[in-house]
Amino acid sequence: MNPILPAQFHIPDVEARVMPDGRLYIYGSYDKPEIPTYCSEEYRVFSTDDPKLAKWTDHGVSFRNTKEEPGLPWIPGTSLAAPDAIYRNGKYYLYVCGDGGCEAVAVSDTPYGPFKDAKPIPGANRDGIDPSVFIDDDGQAYLFWGQFTLRGAKMNEDMCTLDISSIKRDILTEQEHGFHEGSSLRKINGTYYLVYTDISRGRATCLSYATAKSPLGPYTRRGVIIDNTYCDARTWNNHGSICEYKGQWYIFYHRSSRNSDLCRRVCVEPITINPDGTIDEVCMTSQGAQGPISAFSRIEASCACRLKGNAYITENCEEKGREMLAGCGGGSWRGAWAEYKYIDFGKGVSSLAIKAAGKGKIQIKVSGSDEPVCVAEIDSENGFSEFRAPVTSAVTGVHAVWLFFDGKDISVDSFIFE
Repeated sequence: MNPILPAQFHIPDVEARVMPDGRLYIYGSYDKPEIPTYCSEEYRVFSTDDPKLAKWTDHGVSFRNTKEEPGLPWIPGTSLAAPDAIYRNGKYYLYVCGDGGCEAVAVSDTPYGPFKDAKPIPGANRDGIDPSVFIDDDGQAYLFWGQFTLRGAKMNEDMCTLDISSIKRDILTEQEHGFHEGSSLRKINGTYYLVYTDISRGRATCLSYATAKSPLGPYTRRGVIIDNTYCDARTWNNHGSICEYKGQWYIFYHRSSRNSDLCRRVCVEPITINPDGTIDEVCMTSQGAQGPISAFSRIEASCACRLKGNAYITENCEEKGREMLAGCGGGSWRGAWAEYKYIDFGKGVSSLAIKAAGKGKIQIKVSGSDEPVCVAEIDSENGFSEFRAPVTSAVTGVHAVWLFFDGKDISVDSFIFE
């Protein structure tokens, strides 16, 4: 389910890479709730060989830039923004983004690090954020970087320096393509696909794509792949990549949480490359790559894919390391809702059991019906309690589900149908 990693890991800005061992690795920034800014001073790496992308291995810290362990000794202690990584000739290269547009590269013998001996990349260093790397079929490598306008260049064989004469600016621009930041290049059926953070809908919530016949362009804007609007009341940005794994293409993106534009967490959705080369826009879901969620399994309320009103996902008040759905600032929940896509009700259900706290009503609505199919009365002002309510309408098969709230200080831990 989404988000795909355990609740304590807030990993945004993900680049997904299949490495020579056949595993899918994700490289991203690392938000920490105790730090009131984007990103931290560490990178972590996770990987999977699960076709459903459900089970992930935490490989721990791959790179650190604290004052005590300065991975970037020329700017020790500064935070680390969106990275990328790639394999070549027996080595793994981590492209690091530090404060002030620092562009650097570190090297390891394994895809999960530790990555060491970081060096600035002349020509890109101090020129922009969010490095991304690409190796073409002919072996030529490219590096891309920048915010508002995208820059790119051929890389030399060492994978650490650029062919300065090849630097090209304005590959994507905010004016022409909606480019905000975060480029990621893939090649599909001879066409180059640049995925990037797109601000053209008013905020940097979209991941869009542009295509070209050569890595450095020119690129034509094609459309939005996913928009994370309503993932949190205050979400601001999105950043991610596309990757093919075991015959299926996916979009990796992030959703913010905790009523902030921070604490961002990686999510994934399957996508389709159409015969004409286009990619249809997909919606955020709770199910992610795993297919519809069984109504007969306990569903964590924190997997809500969209939220409206003063609802948000935050740390569980009773169990550290878990998350819950909560109201904002002790205010009324009237009109707020949480969405879950998609839940499989099988041949039908008769009742709901919901673990919640606070006082008020929760109406359950499903796609295809204007009226609630269940209304749960919540009355527990001293922690979570389980409440039961009958399902009064026939519900079978797969549906989107909404929890509509009318009450005060309501928090939801989880729910299950019977």
